Amino acid sequence: MATPNLFSGDPLDLPISILEVGIAGRLELITDHQKCNGSSFPLTTNPNGLPPYDVDLSCEVIQRYLADPEWLPIHHFDHSHRSWPQGKNVHSLYHMDVSAPHMDLSMERNAATGELRGINEGSINYSGLSAQNSLSLRRPPGPASQSVRGSTSNFPFWPGGMDEPTLEQIKDTGDKQEALDFEKDLLSVPPGWKHGMDFNQSDILHPTGVIPLTSLLGTLEDFSFGDSSEEEETTETNDRTKKRVMKTEGLQRSNSLEELGVEAPTTPAPPSVSPATDAPQEQWAVSLDSNSSVDDFYKRIPELAFKHPFELDPFQKKAIQCLEAGSSVFIAAHTSAGKTVVAEYAIALSLKHMTRAIYTSPIKALSNQKFRDFKITFGDVGLITGDVQLYTGASCLIMTTEILRSMLYNGSDVIRDLEWVIFDEVHYINDAERGVVWEEVLIMLPDHVNIILLSATVPNTLEFADWIGRIKKKKIFVISTTRRPVPLEHYLYTGNSQKTQNQFFLLQDAFGAFQTKGYYAAVEAKKERASKYSQTFGARHPHGGGAGQDKGTWLSLVQSLRTRDALPVVVFTFSRTRCEQNAAALSTVDFCTTAERSEVQTYYTKCLIRLRGGDRQLPQVLYMLDLLKRGIGIHHSGILPILKEVVEMLFSRGLVKILFATETFAMGVNMPARTVVFDSIRKHDGSNFRDLTPGEYIQMAGRAGRRGLDNTGMVIILCKADVPEMSDLHKMMLGKPTLLQSQFRLTYSMILNLLRVEALRVEDMMKRSFAESRTQKDSKTHKQRIKLLTQKMADMGDIECSGDLADLHDYFVTVQELICTREMLHKRVVESINGMKCLSIGRIVIVNTEYHSWVPGIILQVSSDSSNRIYTTLVLCEKRREQEVNQVEKGDKLVKKAPLPRDLLLSKVFRPEGPCDYKLLKLHSSEIVILTGKTLRVQADKILNDVARSQTPRFRSELLDELERLRFLTSDQSLSLLPEYQQRINVLRTLQYIDDGGAVQLKGRVACEVSSHELLVTELVLDGALSPLAPEEIAALLSCLVFQHKTQCEPRLSDTLKQGVKKVQELAERLALIQRECGLRESVEDFVAQYKFGLTEVVYEWARGMPFAEIMTLTDIQEGLIVRCVQRLDEACRDVRSAARLVGDATLCAKMDSASQLIKRDIVFAASLYTQ
Repeated sequence: MATPNLFSGDPLDLPISILEVGIAGRLELITDHQKCNGSSFPLTTNPNGLPPYDVDLSCEVIQRYLADPEWLPIHHFDHSHRSWPQGKNVHSLYHMDVSAPHMDLSMERNAATGELRGINEGSINYSGLSAQNSLSLRRPPGPASQSVRGSTSNFPFWPGGMDEPTLEQIKDTGDKQEALDFEKDLLSVPPGWKHGMDFNQSDILHPTGVIPLTSLLGTLEDFSFGDSSEEEETTETNDRTKKRVMKTEGLQRSNSLEELGVEAPTTPAPPSVSPATDAPQEQWAVSLDSNSSVDDFYKRIPELAFKHPFELDPFQKKAIQCLEAGSSVFIAAHTSAGKTVVAEYAIALSLKHMTRAIYTSPIKALSNQKFRDFKITFGDVGLITGDVQLYTGASCLIMTTEILRSMLYNGSDVIRDLEWVIFDEVHYINDAERGVVWEEVLIMLPDHVNIILLSATVPNTLEFADWIGRIKKKKIFVISTTRRPVPLEHYLYTGNSQKTQNQFFLLQDAFGAFQTKGYYAAVEAKKERASKYSQTFGARHPHGGGAGQDKGTWLSLVQSLRTRDALPVVVFTFSRTRCEQNAAALSTVDFCTTAERSEVQTYYTKCLIRLRGGDRQLPQVLYMLDLLKRGIGIHHSGILPILKEVVEMLFSRGLVKILFATETFAMGVNMPARTVVFDSIRKHDGSNFRDLTPGEYIQMAGRAGRRGLDNTGMVIILCKADVPEMSDLHKMMLGKPTLLQSQFRLTYSMILNLLRVEALRVEDMMKRSFAESRTQKDSKTHKQRIKLLTQKMADMGDIECSGDLADLHDYFVTVQELICTREMLHKRVVESINGMKCLSIGRIVIVNTEYHSWVPGIILQVSSDSSNRIYTTLVLCEKRREQEVNQVEKGDKLVKKAPLPRDLLLSKVFRPEGPCDYKLLKLHSSEIVILTGKTLRVQADKILNDVARSQTPRFRSELLDELERLRFLTSDQSLSLLPEYQQRINVLRTLQYIDDGGAVQLKGRVACEVSSHELLVTELVLDGALSPLAPEEIAALLSCLVFQHKTQCEPRLSDTLKQGVKKVQELAERLALIQRECGLRESVEDFVAQYKFGLTEVVYEWARGMPFAEIMTLTDIQEGLIVRCVQRLDEACRDVRSAARLVGDATLCAKMDSASQLIKRDIVFAASLYTQ
């Protein structure tokens, strides 16, 4: 093989050239044995050759572009800019913007009558005010986009009734803060505690022989240094005695035993400070007689703002008089009594005055119904709910109470023009979950807003109105009426067949009298039927409840009601499943005529025409149509909202003859029936089964009787099994309705919304809650008492204790500490597990009460109340002592014993048989029987001074105890929720929602954007747990925030959703642990368990576009519950979107917009029929 010739020359002389291929700048190497003309430029395939090249290009760049750039096109603006000629408007020079006014006019009215007394003019200052720094109504309005709902960055308007801090108070607060000593002015009492630690080392005595208190417990067991008192008072005494330092000043001489605290023989107790002559307490609640006639009504109000087509009842006229006077009212009346007349007149007044009125309701469905009614009546009416905003600029706005709370916290400009707020169904404040919303709104309303409260009859209307009047500092006029427009007759029904279909037994007549004869007749009817049954079928007793017997009961009942012309009827059933079972029992009954069936079909089709074709073929839609065409309706939370509205409208038209409904129907608009039937008088309240309360029974029974159509309403209680006990029926029908009770509780949302406004304190919100009403009611009296006792202390002066009495004060303090320590140890022992086991029936104990000291006894009964356990004990005592106790309880003075004969003979001078003691007594001359001839030289002044010194520590202690008790009651430390508030503050501080000074941080501002479950949602947003997910996956995970029902279907989730569920549960567990560490009682398991993922798959598939009919195959949850959860989920998505916008997460914000759009479709978000 031949060896190739290798080039051996200089590499630079290789026979290759560079070839430029095309015009894209690609180069290739080519062989060229004859080097082309020594050019350094590459060869090219371009037929026109290479472009020219200037060797001195860099010089040209420097000269033309850097040294002289004026010729560049960017400086030739004549060719790049364009201008439009402007017309001249000389008249615009005549216009001047209106400056802010410097004076303001305020009306002064008589608080009782509303009469205008005068107009006051005052100066105002607008400088620097804005929604972000001021709570004043004089601040400039915000952007138009925030005029209705406000913004979380806005301050609320100043709540009415709260005293705004003056400049002097602000200056004093600032001076105190500047003069704060971080060595001496430290807290020694934790917030919410009654006593703490005393770190003042200079006050601690160091005697040579220190005797521990514990060593004295045994030796002093037989001594009682004072009567037992309540734990709170003794604890306060303990705290006070540790801090007390006695000054040494001389005692002024006095010859009066009264000034020295000398006791009378019949009053062994120490002299107490006489009570202050307090001025009578101002009554904020004014009760008006609802039965008295108002003869001069049309003279007082010649031109009514709204005229009704019927004569008003007396209570309505009195309420309208109050509204015309600009006063707030509380109307308590039965269902269908005409409370809505008062609300309508307030709306008419706002239209007349060109102001605004807000009507609040507890549920969204009631808001929609009221919107339709008021829209027909007034026209200028708007609606604001979670997902709907209609006519927000209207004079009257209908909304839920939660929406109004949000507007108040966010400083909505609607509040400026607000004259009336109407609270309907106020008794809903007893709801454990949502009752706090009513209290927050009532507290946060500004001073210029008047209040109208509409409620069912409740026994404590005056107490509730007095609370509102006191916190708002305005009179509340209370008008209560028990009159029913249509009286009710209550019956027991025991029939179950055609033969027994007329077994109605009157239990309570139209005058309210309970008929025991009717009750016993019903019992006898049941016994007679049971006897016949046993003769036919044996000893088995028919207890009822079977499907066959229930069907017979319903068939016989409706047949009897049709015969009596007692239709339409509402049947209240406390189970969604039983509602449908009862309706199915009437499958063979048809209540409608041919014309009525045609009308139902036409109306039903018209209402559902907006739905998609697939949604109109849902099983529930078809089943409901079949029922309605036979005059039967079902109304409960499991029914689709649009179908519930159809049922309500057909019922109001008289086309539904029998309606099976849960108790939520009783909270609707005025839709009365001829008859009301109770399927049962027992319900499950979420924890156990119980009888209906009087309030619940009255609320539902009040649906019977149509005003103007029926003379009486008929209420029937079915007795499917045995007849209920007479005592239970009597209590339910004639018992007092449930009291209005506070459900106030602290939420993180409330705390953060108040903390972001420095001028508002959470403690002030707690003070003004209904829960603290009784404590705060006497605060003014307590302050006057404090002033009096302080003066008494100053007048008493300090006592010099020297000589034998030098250590008297120390002795007194030690004894007090001993008593407190012994009582504390005793309390700990009694509350321990072993202590509770020992304190059982038959245990012998030693008791020490106000009248019995160290007396043996035996426990006979122990109450079951774990929070306030009572031990019924038989104690040993002297008969004479027991008589004294009875006299004290009756308010009688203790009667002196008549002297025995040996006492009259004076044959023997009394000598004490035990240890000696002494008392100073106030004696009359008649009590001195003998004057002896002997005298002793004594120093009277010294003895009197010694007695005064020995008594002064005790007297001063009692005054200081009373002072500290009153100061405690008037301070923040007496608030029952203060410890929980501190615990929640610690949670927020741990999670960095607030800093150490209480200022709201970024995480706290994010939480303010969230309406519910603010901690979990905030952590999910800031941890970035939602951003990587798809919109439908985010919506599926967030369903755990709104789904609270139980399901037997296990959702089938993707791996991504499973990881998301795990992340949510881990975050929830971490939050629960932090709460437990900070002292909150809710267990970790309960906190995590509240987030249920039973609808996760349903929401995921719905967001992906699955039809609703197929959705129902994935779960056992009823259609109406799914729709409600998805509607609430949309609100949660909007909250997360707002939070994402605040933190600047544009990706998550866009995904939440997309998620909201994905779930808002078809039948789930079908428009309400009341808004069409």
